Amino acid sequence: MAGGVGSRFWPMSRTAHPKQFIDILGTGQTLLQQTYSRFLRLCPKENIFIVTNDSYVDLVKQQIKGIDIRNILSEPARKNTAPCVAYASYKINQINPDALIVVAPSDHLITKEDTFIKAVKACYVKAASEDCLVTLGIRPSRPDTGYGYIQFNESSVKEKDKRIKKVKTFTEKPELEMAKFFLQSGDFLWNSGIFIWSVKSVINAFEQHAPEMHTLFSEGNDVYNTPKEEEFIAKAYINCKNISIDYAILEKADNVYVRSSIIGWSDLGTWGSLYDHIKHDENENAVVGKNVMLYDSKNCIVNVPKDKLVVMQGLEDYIVVESDGILLICRKEDEQQIRTFVNDAKVLKGEKFV
Repeated sequence: MAGGVGSRFWPMSRTAHPKQFIDILGTGQTLLQQTYSRFLRLCPKENIFIVTNDSYVDLVKQQIKGIDIRNILSEPARKNTAPCVAYASYKINQINPDALIVVAPSDHLITKEDTFIKAVKACYVKAASEDCLVTLGIRPSRPDTGYGYIQFNESSVKEKDKRIKKVKTFTEKPELEMAKFFLQSGDFLWNSGIFIWSVKSVINAFEQHAPEMHTLFSEGNDVYNTPKEEEFIAKAYINCKNISIDYAILEKADNVYVRSSIIGWSDLGTWGSLYDHIKHDENENAVVGKNVMLYDSKNCIVNVPKDKLVVMQGLEDYIVVESDGILLICRKEDEQQIRTFVNDAKVLKGEKFV
């Protein structure tokens, strides 16, 4: 899934060039390129489909060299993750009705790739053997209010993989006190947004829990993978509900499982989450930029162009980001306000800044 805007990473992530297309970690690869390379270890390139917005198709082609245009699914509008998953699933069903599918965001960080591969393969076994929907869950390390949480039960049946548990509840981005309770209780995991299921199971789930969407995308069964697909999708998205896959299906279904996995995961949703994955100096500052001079500054994250000389003095726990003519200076504890800053900039200063 590569169609999001990533507004919380503003000003680096902009509508015309969002974070999945940026080398935000300074590794030499964009997040999309890292994700694509990771999945080449799980399936051949002809089985990797990238779902993105119409306006990003050229960016995908530029960054994934040699990708077949048939493997880029172009969405005419942003309608959240349920239509994105539906489009890919109903299309794949016409190619191989026995397929297993992994759904993954293109902009997440996974540092323990060997463990990730092992975890996904374990979920393959579960998804191939029964009608179920599986998600990867991450053991929480802090009471983060920016993540979704999954509560699990001990499964009544004896699972071959002891890490796989039956899901009890989903909770989206709780308040801090609730997040602290979740952390202490021990039976909650972060929702990674990475899902594994058979194409049969996910289509069954759409039919049962999102029947309008099932009807809408089923109408394209005769045109998927033909020249008429683009025209069909353009019309389908006009009538398609804007809803996440979590709300549309996962929170309603009773055959959802979660596998606890230690894969070095971060959704890189905020500058604060990026801070944890960049090397720190002796004062715990995380810096991306070749010409940054810091004085009496602690626990800051600084991300500036390589050719920009930046001198900072006396800042503690701040985000300082400069990109394409925009400078952001914000307290780390207030980073959830960045979306407000983006909206205000759009209204007061114009589209060119967002």
